[in-house]
Amino acid sequence: MEGLLILHAVAAVCAPALVGRLSTRGFTVLAAVPAAGLVFTATATPGEWVRPWAPALGLELAFRADALSVLMMTLVTGIGALILWYCSRYFSPDDQGLGRFAGVLVAFAGAMLGLVVADDLLLLYVFWELTTVFSYLLIGYDPESRASRGAAMQALTVTTLGGLAMLAGLVIIGEAAGTYRISAILADPPRGGLIPAGLILVLAGALAKSAIFPFSLWLPGAMAAPTPVSAYLHAAAMVKAGVYLLARLGPAFGDLAVWRLIAIPLGLLTMVTAGWRALRENDLKKLLAYGTVSQLGFLTVLFGAGTGAAALAGVAMLLAHALFKAALFLVVGVIDHATGTRDLRVLSGLRTSMPWVCAAAVLAAASMAGLPPLLGFSAKEAAFEALLDDAPVLAGVVLGSLLTVAYTARLVWGAFARKPGLEPTPVHATPAPMSVPPALLSVLGLGAFAAGWYGAAMAPYAATFADPGHPVHLALWSGAPIPLALSATALAGGLVLFAAREPVARLGAALHPLDAPQIYWALMRAMDRYATILTGLLQRGSLPGYLTLALAVMAVTGAFSLLYGGAPVLDLRLTGWDRPEQPVIGAVLVAAAVILLRVRSHILLALVAGVTGYGVALLFLVHGSPDLALTQFLAETLSLVLFALVLRRLPVSPQRDSARVPFRMRLGLGVVTGVVAAGAGLIALHERRAVPVGTQLAGAAEEAGARNVVSALLVDLRAWDTLGESSVIVVLTLGVTSLVFLRRRTFSLEREDAVGEPDGSPHWLSAALPEGQRSVIFEIVARLTFHSMVLLSVFLLLTGHGNVGGGFAGGIVAGLAVTVRYLAGGRYELARALPVNAGVLIGVGLTLSLAAAVIGMVLGGQALDMLAADVPIPLIGAVHVSTVLLFDLGIYLSVVGMVQDLLRSLGAELDRQMEAS
Repeated sequence: MEGLLILHAVAAVCAPALVGRLSTRGFTVLAAVPAAGLVFTATATPGEWVRPWAPALGLELAFRADALSVLMMTLVTGIGALILWYCSRYFSPDDQGLGRFAGVLVAFAGAMLGLVVADDLLLLYVFWELTTVFSYLLIGYDPESRASRGAAMQALTVTTLGGLAMLAGLVIIGEAAGTYRISAILADPPRGGLIPAGLILVLAGALAKSAIFPFSLWLPGAMAAPTPVSAYLHAAAMVKAGVYLLARLGPAFGDLAVWRLIAIPLGLLTMVTAGWRALRENDLKKLLAYGTVSQLGFLTVLFGAGTGAAALAGVAMLLAHALFKAALFLVVGVIDHATGTRDLRVLSGLRTSMPWVCAAAVLAAASMAGLPPLLGFSAKEAAFEALLDDAPVLAGVVLGSLLTVAYTARLVWGAFARKPGLEPTPVHATPAPMSVPPALLSVLGLGAFAAGWYGAAMAPYAATFADPGHPVHLALWSGAPIPLALSATALAGGLVLFAAREPVARLGAALHPLDAPQIYWALMRAMDRYATILTGLLQRGSLPGYLTLALAVMAVTGAFSLLYGGAPVLDLRLTGWDRPEQPVIGAVLVAAAVILLRVRSHILLALVAGVTGYGVALLFLVHGSPDLALTQFLAETLSLVLFALVLRRLPVSPQRDSARVPFRMRLGLGVVTGVVAAGAGLIALHERRAVPVGTQLAGAAEEAGARNVVSALLVDLRAWDTLGESSVIVVLTLGVTSLVFLRRRTFSLEREDAVGEPDGSPHWLSAALPEGQRSVIFEIVARLTFHSMVLLSVFLLLTGHGNVGGGFAGGIVAGLAVTVRYLAGGRYELARALPVNAGVLIGVGLTLSLAAAVIGMVLGGQALDMLAADVPIPLIGAVHVSTVLLFDLGIYLSVVGMVQDLLRSLGAELDRQMEAS
C-alpha cells in the first residue's frame, strides 16, 4: 500500500516535466498510475498494513482494506484513470499550466486513496486535509479567472473550517477510546463523556466536505473548475469523503441519537432543497452540481440511519452515483467541447448530431432517475425498503427522488432535445478519449443485473452495524411491492414537474430571493470590514509599540504566575561564575545593553546589538559548547550583513516620533521583563525532580554513531523537529523576500545578472560596481578567500556528525562566502559566484531531507530512521556512510539557497530599484 501511495507521489512530482515534454499525451501516461492502483485493488486480499511512524507519539502508518475500503479504492482508481485519459483530449496543448494541473490531479488521487484506506484517525485527517489543499488548487486552475479564484477560496474556507472541527472531534474520540486505530474503535466503541460532543464535531467536518446543509454553498460554485475536475472531485472522489466517513464510523456510532438527529434531518433538507434548486438552473454543470448536492443528502440519510439495511442500500447508491454522475459530467464536457456552450436554452438537436453521446447520457440519466434495469434503480429500491419502518424519513426521500426525476428529465431535454424556434446547434467531431470514458461508465450502470452479487460482497460491512434494520434484498428487483409503488409515484410526479418546468422555474426563483453564495459573500464582506476596523485599532504600524505590548503581556503574565501561582520556596544556591572569563563577558553584554538604550543611529544600533550576540556566543564557548558558539557566531555575522543591506534604504538616524515610547517606560519594561524571565529560569532549574535529559544524550548519541551530541540531537534524536523547522524557515524566507520584488520572479537567473559589465579589467576582476564604489583590494580578497570558505563549509558539513560543524553551520559559512562576493562586486558578482537559482537549491535541499525520511521507511524502518554502514574503498579504507549525511546535505543546500534568496531580494533587487529610481 505504501508503494502505491509513493507511486502517486512520484508521478505527481514528475507530471509537470512529463506533460511539458509530451504535451497532452502525458495525461495518458499518467493514467497508468491510478490504473495500477485499480489492478492492485482487484488483486489485493483484505488485510492491514501497519508501519511505525512516530512511536513516541503513538502515530502509525496504518492502512486497512475491507469491503468498504475496496469499494472506494475502486472508484478512486478506476474513475481516476478514465479522467486522466479524458484530459488528454479535453485540454488543448496551448493551455497554460497543464503540467501543474496534471501533477495536482495525480497527487489528489493519491491523497484520496490514502484517505479511504487509512486505519488511523490522525492519518485519515492528514489525507483529508491534503485532499482539501489539492482540490483548492484544482478548482483554482485558472489563476487569472476571478470566478475560479473565488470558488477555490470558498471551497477551501468551508472545508477547512469543517476539517478543523473534525480534528477536535477525532482527538476526543481517540482519547476516549484509548486508541486512534479505526478498526479498534469499531470493535469497541467508546460511550459517554465527551463522545456526543466529539461526534458533533466529526459530523461538522463530514457534512462540510460532502456539501450538506448548511455547507452546501461551496459545491455549485466549484463548477468553475474544468469539467474533468468536476467529474472526479465532485462526483466520484472528494465529496464522497464526508459520506465515506459517515459510512466508516456508522457501525460504531450509528445507534446514538446525536448521530441520527443531525445526519438524517440535514440530509433530507439538503436532498429536497438542492433538488428543487436544480429545476431552475440553465447551465448543465450547475444543474448537475445541485443534483450532486441532492444525491449527497440522500447518501447522508442512508448512512445516518445507523442500520445495516440502510448502509447496504447506501453502498449501492454510493457506487451507482459515482458511475452515473461522473459519466454525466464527462458528457457535459463533451458537449461544451463540441458546441462551445453549456446553456440548455441555446442547445438544440444534439440527439441527432451526437447520437452516441446522447445514448451514454440517457443511460446514465436513467440510473440517476432510478429506472430499471440500472443500478440506480436497485439502490433506490433498497433504500425505500430499508426505510419502511420510518415513515417521515421515507416520505422525505420519496419527495427528493421525485425532484431527482424532474431535474434528470430537464437535463436530458435541455442537452439533446430539438427546441422549437432554435436551429440545430453546430458541433464538431469528438475524439475517442473523450467519448469512451462516459460511455463505459454509463454501461457499468447496468450493474443491476449483478446487484445480488454486489450485495453479498458488501454484506460483511452491513453486518458490522448493531441494528440490522428492515430486511433489504439488493437485486434487480427485490420483489417488495411498496418500494416499487413509491418508485412509480416518484417517476410520475417528477415527469409532471418536468412538464410544468417553466412555471416551476419561475416559482423557484420567486421563493429564493437570496442564494447561499450571496449569503456567504455577504458574511465574508462583513468579516473583512470587521477585520479592517480591528486592524486599524491594533495595527498602528509601530514596531516599538508591538514589541512593547508583547513584552508587557509577557511580563504581567509571568509576574502574576510567580507571585500568585503558589511558587515554592526555593533553596537557591547561586554561583557568581565558574570561570574568570564569564564576568568579563557579562560586563560587556551589560555595557552593550546600556549603550543600546541611548544610540540613535540605525547602523550603530545594529552593530551594538551584534555585540550582544557575539557575547552570547562567547558564553556558549566558555561553557564548553563549541557547536552552539560557532552557529551563533555565523548566524550573528550573517544577520549583521542583512541588517546593513536593509538599512541602506533608511535614514542614518531615525526621525523623531512623537509616539515614541518614553525612555523611562522602556527601561522599566526591560527591567521587569528581565527579572521575570530570570525568575522563571531559576524556578525551572531548581524545581527539577527528574534526571536532566542532557545526561542521557551522550549515550543516545553514541548509539546513533555520533561523537557530536548537538549534531546527533538535531539530525538523529530530533530529526522531525529539525525537518519541520527547516520547512518553516524556508516558507518565512520566501514570504519575506517576495515582498521586496516589484516584478514577477523567475526560476532562472536574469541575463543581466549573469553577465557583468567589463571595463578593461582582467576577466576575474571585471567591474561590477560603479566607479567610486569599487574596492579592488576587497575584490581580490573576496576572490582569493571564496574557494577556501566554500571548502571550509564542506568540511564542516562532512565532519559535523563527529566533530564541530554540521549542515547548518556549513551552509552559513558557504552563504557568507557568497555574501562576501556580493559585497565586493554587487549583483553581477552574486550571479557569478552562485549561478543557480535559489528556489532550485531550496527545493533540492528539502527533497534530500525528505529522501532521508523515506529511505528509512523503504528499507523497513521508521520515517527518518537514520541508517549507516561502513563502506570499504580500495586505497582509502572503510568510509562511514549514513543517511545523516544526506539529511545534513539537504539542510546545507536549503541554508545556502535561503541566503542567496535574501541577497537577491534585500541586496540585488534593492540595488536594481535604487538604480531605476
